[in-house]
Amino acid sequence: MAHKESFVKVCGITTQQDADLCMELGADLIGFIFDEKSPRAMTVEKVKAIETENVMRVGVFTHHTADEVRLIMQRAKLHLAQLHGDQDTEFAARVGKQKVMKVFWPARYETREELEAEMKKFVDCSRFFLMDAGTSGGGHGKTQNWSFLNGLRGYKTWFVAGGISPDNVSEVLQGCAPCGIDINSGVESEPGKKDPEKLKAVMEALTAPILP
Repeated sequence: MAHKESFVKVCGITTQQDADLCMELGADLIGFIFDEKSPRAMTVEKVKAIETENVMRVGVFTHHTADEVRLIMQRAKLHLAQLHGDQDTEFAARVGKQKVMKVFWPARYETREELEAEMKKFVDCSRFFLMDAGTSGGGHGKTQNWSFLNGLRGYKTWFVAGGISPDNVSEVLQGCAPCGIDINSGVESEPGKKDPEKLKAVMEALTAPILP
């Protein structure tokens, strides 16, 4: 496969089949959701049973305590905790700097300077940042104002999420030039089931030259 311009995280994995598909197509990270309200919710036992190679395993957490997150990560063999709630810097530090992907919602901020000020607080207790659509939660398929993120300060390797699909992935790349993209509902045939053709189309878009 040609060199990708951005890292790719595929979230909402629920089966070994979809994990295998992600690895085959060259995903860098795969995400498992630990929120029972999600249609893609997973248990420790189910995640532990999914075998992966050469990809980072990410758990998405919204309401667990830091100690619960650490225990789940250990039992489910996770590399990263995606803090997808309003967890503070103390929470992130307790999970561990090299183990945190901190989520921000750019739509909460009136200016990019305000967003960057909030990002700066988490520099010393996070490994990656993720900019999600909407003002809370995730996995709702909403898109965001990509140009608002264009030229964002490079405090950390940062990913973008929000309704990214074969139809708009090129627009996302051109709009804000992220370090990575996080895809979920935009490459599904139904919640929790990835569509091979959609996923392949997104991966191919990442290796295609971006035209001026």
